[in-house]
Amino acid sequence: MPHTITLREVVESDLPAFFEHQLDPVATRMAAFPSRDEGAFSEHWKQILVNPDVVTRTIVQNGTVVGNIGHFVKDGEPLVGYWIGRAYWGQGIATRGLALFLEVVKRRPLFARVAKHNIGSIRVLEKCGFRVIGEEIEPAEPGAEPITELLMKLER
Repeated sequence: MPHTITLREVVESDLPAFFEHQLDPVATRMAAFPSRDEGAFSEHWKQILVNPDVVTRTIVQNGTVVGNIGHFVKDGEPLVGYWIGRAYWGQGIATRGLALFLEVVKRRPLFARVAKHNIGSIRVLEKCGFRVIGEEIEPAEPGAEPITELLMKLER
């Protein structure tokens, strides 16, 4: 059976799957983004869901919650970000989810920031029309290595 990827509004019952996805140590290393404990995670999503300037969607594959995607503005920069559960990597889900999301969020230019070592996510963004426009070294948590991040841009 072919995989059907859809987006829908985020509902509270999606949050446990999102929480589990972001706990995966392999995924957090790949994303260069630390997981949150349950309290911090809940507070983060509470703020997201009430913010009218943030657009979020749940990515669903054949009825199963496989990730989330969102558009937000940080420091004046319109960004897109997504998180796919590791069990669903390598199946084209992120690419299809992002392509669908770009039909919802029409704002251009649109930017994404991605860890330079995250080749899979870079490819997803490129397949959807994003191009690398810069590179920055982000300070790391105390005791950790700095993170090289690519800034990518979608013009149209």
